[in-house]
Amino acid sequence: MEHIINQLADELLTAEKSCQPVAPITERYLELTDTDAYQIQLKILESKLGAGRTVIGKKVGLTSKVMQQMLGVSEPDYGHLLDDMVVANNGSVQTNGLLLPKVEAEIGFVLGADLVGPNINYLDVLMATEYVVPTLEIIDSRIADWKIKLVDTVADNGSSARVVVGDQHTRLEGLDLRTVGMALYKNDEEVGTGAGAAALGHPAHAVAWLANKLHAFGISLKAGELILPGALSGAVAVRSGDRVTARFGALGSVSVTFL
Repeated sequence: MEHIINQLADELLTAEKSCQPVAPITERYLELTDTDAYQIQLKILESKLGAGRTVIGKKVGLTSKVMQQMLGVSEPDYGHLLDDMVVANNGSVQTNGLLLPKVEAEIGFVLGADLVGPNINYLDVLMATEYVVPTLEIIDSRIADWKIKLVDTVADNGSSARVVVGDQHTRLEGLDLRTVGMALYKNDEEVGTGAGAAALGHPAHAVAWLANKLHAFGISLKAGELILPGALSGAVAVRSGDRVTARFGALGSVSVTFL
């Protein structure tokens, strides 16, 4: 199994660098488990860290019941955010460095204290959060045509590609994230709406799930890290020339242009 894990990690790394997708993993290796897929993800991470990249946070995916049902799973998944994935607010992204990108809007958590599983709950998350920030996650699949199941997306770092971070920092005091609304626009046309409750009922529940899940892999959430707890509406496909903006009311807005 170690040979297959190493081989698939190499395949996905090459696919990302070359923008040439690979055939679905789950169609070729029926025996792979979720745990095997996380090992592939960690093998890719190890390679990137060895090349000088640094981890700046984590992302949680599949936090909506609709997405879980679509992939036939009962819990979310996660991936790592690296320094070379960050895009400044109102910045731009070259689409020729991606395959089939899509955009999701999320309430990002920036931690002021470590969160170490296995018994973290959402109140622990709220206490450990320094502030929240509007974000756009640009997702992309190195698996051909987005033909993914859970093992495919987990191995592929949760299908994550870039993260756009808004400028406004908002403390949590007096704020109920469940009711924070979000409107997503592509080229000034509204293409999605949602609220914080879309992420496991409260986005802090998703961060708690992540802290507890990572404990099994000997990983914790660190102070200063950015944690993306899941999309508040469906992902929107983008191409060169598109501009995407998410407005989160009192939390501010975040935008990116695709070139």
